[in-house]
Amino acid sequence: MELEESRIIIVVITTILTILGVVFLVVLFTVFQNRKNKLLLERAENKKRYEREIAETQIEIREETLRNISWELHDNIGQLLTLARIQLQHASPESMGEISEIIAKSLTEVRALSKIINPDFINSVKLKKALELEIARFNRLNYIEASLEVIGRELEINQKHGIIIFRILQEFFSNTIKHSKATKLEVFLNYKDDSVEIRAQDNGVGFDMVRIGLKGIGLQNIKARAKLINAEAKFKSEPQKGTSLIINYYI
Repeated sequence: MELEESRIIIVVITTILTILGVVFLVVLFTVFQNRKNKLLLERAENKKRYEREIAETQIEIREETLRNISWELHDNIGQLLTLARIQLQHASPESMGEISEIIAKSLTEVRALSKIINPDFINSVKLKKALELEIARFNRLNYIEASLEVIGRELEINQKHGIIIFRILQEFFSNTIKHSKATKLEVFLNYKDDSVEIRAQDNGVGFDMVRIGLKGIGLQNIKARAKLINAEAKFKSEPQKGTSLIINYYI
């Protein structure tokens, strides 16, 4: 009798343990599945946000490019052609060479603009080349004394990531030219083993980062964009000591 009761107890305990084990596995599987679904959903949302940011950035770059082209047509090519027209009105055999040179320069500028306005060019140009063109434009139009220094061996950067980095820098350049009262802009492109550091700095009026904060210059937007591409962005500034933007991009 006692043996039979012991067997029944063992069966009951075994059954209970089996049921508990099954319940535990079901709960564990459910929790795992929910976490997996949550991660997949977050990944899908992040991908959508990333693609949306890329698209918005490309549009912004095109708009900025069109603004730049309108300035160049007015401030550069327009002035060259006006000068050529004035000289033609008082042309002499001695001045024809100079007039021809002005017209040739105007044609070179028009060809450069036609290349830049091409959407395929905007979407395919590498970061280094895009910065070289931007710095050259600033100097050509006398907006500011600008320079680009490249350090290290050039690394391959994801094209979409390069577009976002370039747009971030364009925002800084725009603030420098429009608001900082700077006379000099320096850009350093430093290629390291597994990362790229981009530093842009001006010698403008700067600002008090504690008192003014960073909302006015869109740092939060810049930081959010940098985070999307596994990068970090930070500002440094002091009154009358200029402003710097440092971007660290990890490949």
